[in-house]
Amino acid sequence: MKTELKNITLSYQTNSGKEYNIPLSYQLFGKDLFTAPIIVINHALTGNSNVAGKKGWWKQLIGEGQVIDTNTYTVLCFNIPGNGYDNFLIDEYENFSPSDIANIFLEGLKILNIQSVYAIIGGSLGGGIGWEMLAKQPDLAEIFIPVACDFKTHDWLHAQCLVQKFLLGSDHEPLQKARIHAMLCYRTPQSLNDRFQTQYNQEKQCLESEDWLVYHGNSLNERFSLKSYKLMNHLLMNINAEQKRLDEISARMHLISVDTDLFFPASEIRMCFEKLKEKNKNVDYHEIQSIHGHDAFLMEYEQLNNIIKNIL
Repeated sequence: MKTELKNITLSYQTNSGKEYNIPLSYQLFGKDLFTAPIIVINHALTGNSNVAGKKGWWKQLIGEGQVIDTNTYTVLCFNIPGNGYDNFLIDEYENFSPSDIANIFLEGLKILNIQSVYAIIGGSLGGGIGWEMLAKQPDLAEIFIPVACDFKTHDWLHAQCLVQKFLLGSDHEPLQKARIHAMLCYRTPQSLNDRFQTQYNQEKQCLESEDWLVYHGNSLNERFSLKSYKLMNHLLMNINAEQKRLDEISARMHLISVDTDLFFPASEIRMCFEKLKEKNKNVDYHEIQSIHGHDAFLMEYEQLNNIIKNIL
């Protein structure tokens, strides 16, 4: 299984008119390029290209003998430029939009001489970028599986990202504060209440739930940069694939929602499905049942595996 980080250097002008030299990094897993069907995985907000293997963040889905079997497929994952995994950071993050990231990914595929792929799969922000890619190149993939995301950022999510932006601009522990707020959006009241049941940590003199939130804030601060978080939050805040172009997508689409998702509500994803179905598109809808909310796409692997196994 190939896990080394590879790089493509490209010149890119953003939709805002700014010129950048982008070191686009990526990883390949499984079969050699052009020897097997290619599956592109788009990573989520704090994710990266390392999707499989011992430290892979989606290793429960991708790997030898897994539902996305690296004995059968070539798995390709780009890093969103500026996520920091390859040590490349972007200061002027507001110059970039999800549309720009989609353009950069499409240019990366072109440089790699990949004209089409078997599937594009993305969770949360990664799925949103997948929508943007296919709105620009509708015949790119045979299958598209957006997980816990929609083709655009709706008002509730935009508002939560705005709170994140405010917190990330604070002087004291900005990343920790933002992560604590985000965790309350990734999960649900029932998820936290059932887990912690107002238990008090005598040693730390706080609720166990508070200790858990502080831990997640500190943990992300140790492995992620503030610049990267600002960029990723900005991208999540501005997903906006051109709606009229969605009708042109030729891929078989499988929209996967989480019934308790607070970020991308299942009702919004169902609405997208229904509108596409009205256009006689080849589209199906699947719903993960979970008390955990948005994070269920990183937790409910039995359900997610069963859904994807019946698609690929």
